[in-house]
Amino acid sequence: MPITLDTFVMFLGWIGAAAGVVAYAQVTRGRWAASSAPFQLTNLTAAGLMGLVAAANGVWPSVFANLVWIVIGIQAVVLLVRARRARRRPAAELVAVPDEVELAA
Repeated sequence: MPITLDTFVMFLGWIGAAAGVVAYAQVTRGRWAASSAPFQLTNLTAAGLMGLVAAANGVWPSVFANLVWIVIGIQAVVLLVRARRARRRPAAELVAVPDEVELAA
């Protein structure tokens, strides 16, 4: 039985729907924080896959909502990456300080 493109896209939609449910359940149960990378990346995956299915079926309001969801998710991931870099920066600066100190002769 050959798998058609429509069947494959629908399968991706189910994966996206499951990802969205998992993300929501994990936050609701307190296992993930809403600002955590796993939650944001799972939400981003869910929005992308469900948006793909909506576009393939011409459901434009859902496409729009998922695009907004993707933009919000990308912004959240960017903020997480910046925060991680900011936390690492002070440690790197502390290591670099002794190299910059000049000894008076």
